Amino acid sequence: MTTLVESEDYASQSLPLAASTTNGKARQSALSLLGDSPHAPTSVVSYTSQGAALLVHDSTADVELVRQIKEAGLRCIVLLVKPGLTEVKLAEGPENVDLLTGTLLALNGHLGDFHAMLERPGSAVDAAKLVGLGGRGFDLVLDLTKDKAFGQDVPPLGYFAPTSEAELKEAMIELPQLIGEFEKPKFFNLDPSICAHTARGVIGCTRCLDVCPTQAIASGEESVSVDPYLCQGIGICTTVCPTGAITYAFPRVSDLLDDVRRVLHRYHDEQGAQPVLLFHDEERGKEWLGKSLDSLPDNVIPVQVENVASVGMDVWLSCLAYGAHHVLVLAMDDLATNIIESIEADMIVAQTILGAMGYPSDRIKLLQPIGVDHVGDLIPADPGKQVVSPAGFAAFNEKRTTLRLALDHFHAHAPKTRKMVALEPGSPFGRVKVDKRACTLCMSCAAVCPAAALTAGTGLPRLMFLEKNCVQCGLCETACPEDAVVIEARFNFDAEERDQPQVMYEEEPFNCIKCGKPFATQSMMLKMREKLKGHWMYQDSTQMGRLGMCDNCRIEDMYINSGGMNPYEKPDKPTGSEV
Repeated sequence: MTTLVESEDYASQSLPLAASTTNGKARQSALSLLGDSPHAPTSVVSYTSQGAALLVHDSTADVELVRQIKEAGLRCIVLLVKPGLTEVKLAEGPENVDLLTGTLLALNGHLGDFHAMLERPGSAVDAAKLVGLGGRGFDLVLDLTKDKAFGQDVPPLGYFAPTSEAELKEAMIELPQLIGEFEKPKFFNLDPSICAHTARGVIGCTRCLDVCPTQAIASGEESVSVDPYLCQGIGICTTVCPTGAITYAFPRVSDLLDDVRRVLHRYHDEQGAQPVLLFHDEERGKEWLGKSLDSLPDNVIPVQVENVASVGMDVWLSCLAYGAHHVLVLAMDDLATNIIESIEADMIVAQTILGAMGYPSDRIKLLQPIGVDHVGDLIPADPGKQVVSPAGFAAFNEKRTTLRLALDHFHAHAPKTRKMVALEPGSPFGRVKVDKRACTLCMSCAAVCPAAALTAGTGLPRLMFLEKNCVQCGLCETACPEDAVVIEARFNFDAEERDQPQVMYEEEPFNCIKCGKPFATQSMMLKMREKLKGHWMYQDSTQMGRLGMCDNCRIEDMYINSGGMNPYEKPDKPTGSEV
């Protein structure tokens, strides 16, 4: 088994494209560059399957199906699901296979390691242990129940849930092929330090959790976590992530954009006109394109990726900046509705920002070939003029940096300028507004901000805001105990205001009444005294006065006025002691 998979294979171009015209020849020359440059390898995820197949029924065991599974070289274990049964029964089933009967509480796992938890009085038991598999779990699952154990759009590898005879036949062909050792790329990289999901127990951004079709992403204490065994490279998590905490690794964005930049520049150098980039996936999209290549205009440059959902705003805008007249994303009908909606929402953000600078806002499009037989019917007949003079910047694997480079290039050549454009809520750009009447400068918002958009003033009671860093995750809004913080989605074209720290609110410090050291704000002390004035511990002036002291002075005052020793004086030497 190898340990690395070279990500350059994503770009292999095998569509037989025409090359008789100037555009066709320019396209052929440009596409020859795909995959030429060295790309960073990604690690792999390994699976081991020994062929123990769990057949799940909710009626009676299908004897003929059990026989077929055994004849395919698999070990078959039958589970009859009987809701409400609190005991687990193990008996010999048809064809001498193990037959389990019980209430299925949960089924989880992946190829080579599925675990079915069955109900017992006051506990649960792993079905794999009952049939002698120990902690290894079942390798494969064939689920024939009405209520499927896995409800996500893309179930784990090794799990089959056919709903028709045709699907069952297909599953029976695939099951025996899943014995042995298998590898797939680890499609993602995760940087927990900039994840905007959670901080200090506060929940903020849930975008990746909301759209992951494999349910590979889970909520953690300080960030999300991603199960590499469940992840199947759809990539929509990387598209919707506002900070770039999750990035695609097959290929990395920097590698993909490096290829695209060189392809577009070569196309122009070869006198090609009005290039249109068409992103498609390597399976259904490529198959559909192959059936109607005769209608594909010769200025359309197909770019194959693992999954088009992994190509997001940073890629679309960079491609336009590199000289594409249009950027098209071919989405086949196997993409879930919420994935399509997420892509469309991000496209609206990109189109709105482009339109606000005076550029055509229709140059980024999602193509859905529903009821369309020929790809040419979806391609714009006239791609129009080039959006902007081609850029030459190199992309980074930091999403916000790549976005900034592309947008700065557009802004430098913008047909018109304006200070700001409003965006739909949930967009990854915006500002924070602070109600100065309610803010106490407790800095709860700054403490949870994952992007350093909100920070505390150095040594001063001051809240600072840097708009270019704000990702609109909402953590600050949720964490504020005074409801003084509100987020507002927008894109600010004023670089001086966007890129420079702004003072959101500041106060005169409250100084310790004993030593004079600043340790709080005036408003915080006022609120504290107001909230505690009715508390039984603060009914005398001594206790209330201590609220105005810093930590050190408060402790000293408690000892001295309670008859104790002064913690800052050397204790008296005991009588009779020796030096």
